[in-house]
Amino acid sequence: MKIEAMNWMQVEAYLREDDRCVLPLGSTEQHGFMSLAVDNILPERLAQEVAAPLGVPVFPTLNYGITPYFRAYPGSVTLRVQTYLSVVRDVLDSLYEQGFRRILIVNGHGGNSPAQGFSGEWSADHPGTQVLFHNWWNAPRTWQEVQRIDPVASHASWMENFPWTRLPGVTLPEIQKPMADLDRLRLLSPAQLRQTLGDGNYGGLYQRSDEDMLALWAVAVQETSGLLQNGWVPASRSEQQT
Repeated sequence: MKIEAMNWMQVEAYLREDDRCVLPLGSTEQHGFMSLAVDNILPERLAQEVAAPLGVPVFPTLNYGITPYFRAYPGSVTLRVQTYLSVVRDVLDSLYEQGFRRILIVNGHGGNSPAQGFSGEWSADHPGTQVLFHNWWNAPRTWQEVQRIDPVASHASWMENFPWTRLPGVTLPEIQKPMADLDRLRLLSPAQLRQTLGDGNYGGLYQRSDEDMLALWAVAVQETSGLLQNGWVPASRSEQQT
């Protein structure tokens, strides 16, 4: 049910029976020794895995996000907050106009947090429409699984190092990097942050076993699937008439 595998007539037919869709949000930015597209790969894959059994369409991932602090790392691309929220607004407006009323946003990048507050504002302005904003990596059950496996986990560490985010031929350090002082990092310029952070890992091991990672992924899939199936509040009679 990826939108790229559908034509407009199929989407129109789908909307006669259902009004759900999934919109992944990502970012193109440094992830240490892993792909610069980690934050795009993970929400897109997760969205597709949870939506496919339900026949819910998944829109292409918004591949650029808000990441000004990583500008000193080549390959990292950022949008201004105003630009980003304008893009998210236009996307949501388009989905609403066409008849989508239950929109699950699967977010893969913490810097996109302004869109979470905005989605609530946008929903309030569109009665009968519900937007679920889901930060997949720190959702309650998924984060609990991260803590169970290894509580020393962060950006560009093992917790994002899945078989599908690794790069062939790249050798990873076999150490547990000390956790960075996140409060201090927030005060640094992009150049200072790179000088302080080095390779990009905020702290923790660079890689854990596939067994650990697949266990984490299974929890994330189950938790996100539950939202897509049961996370909605029944619309009131007046909203149903809008």
